[in-house]
Amino acid sequence: MSVTTIDGQSFRQAALGAGATTLVEFGAKWCPPCKVLLPILDELQQEEGERVTILQVDCDESPELASEYGVMSMPTVIVFHNGEPVDKFIGLRPKDVYQQAIARYAE
Repeated sequence: MSVTTIDGQSFRQAALGAGATTLVEFGAKWCPPCKVLLPILDELQQEEGERVTILQVDCDESPELASEYGVMSMPTVIVFHNGEPVDKFIGLRPKDVYQQAIARYAE
């Protein structure tokens, strides 16, 4: 299982209805830090399995969604727990930052 790319249309069901804990990465295909982050998130999805759902939103293709969640720079990872945003990481962060967020919110 790897990171799934979603758009504004599928966001509500995919991100908010995905389960208890979801990480959503807001980025773009042309963004160098986003390209570095994607393999880290893929790895996390493999390691965490069913405990967390990790999704990706392309800000160029879904600007209204990025605006709705206050995404001003990329990458931004927003942690949703039970459909509510509970944490936000702006910029490229080490893998353990995301692991700690998963551990904090995943059941």
